[in-house]
Amino acid sequence: MKHFATAIALGTLLFTPAFAQDQAMVSYATELEYDDVTFGLESAITDRGLVVDHISHVGEMLERTRVDVGSEVVLFDRADVYSFCSAKLSRQVMEADPMNITFCPYDIFVAQRPGEDSVTIGFRSFPEGEMQIIQNLLDEIAREAIEE
Repeated sequence: MKHFATAIALGTLLFTPAFAQDQAMVSYATELEYDDVTFGLESAITDRGLVVDHISHVGEMLERTRVDVGSEVVLFDRADVYSFCSAKLSRQVMEADPMNITFCPYDIFVAQRPGEDSVTIGFRSFPEGEMQIIQNLLDEIAREAIEE
């Protein structure tokens, strides 16, 4: 039993996921209004024949639960994450490596910090290799969303 507990503890240490700050991010700041950025993002996604699967209202959730978790910090005025997928590109990257499933669906966030006029749009960067086609897609979408 002692060896079993040691093995479980060691396995937990070895397979603990990396913290968010360890993963690179691509982001762009704009002076456009928040609603204009989200409209531009939705348009850039759907204009490519893609479907927004889900919109996570992260900013609302964090504000709604702020007092419950004992915090006084307001992180965002508004923050949403748009999730979507491309059947064609997802198949392409998963045929190269089925474990690329871990990256699907693809997410682009839009956020505005309290007291700031600028809005940030961005996404997690992807590893070198076949996933760069997805990074390029997300980069095109994010840039198009904030074109004036």
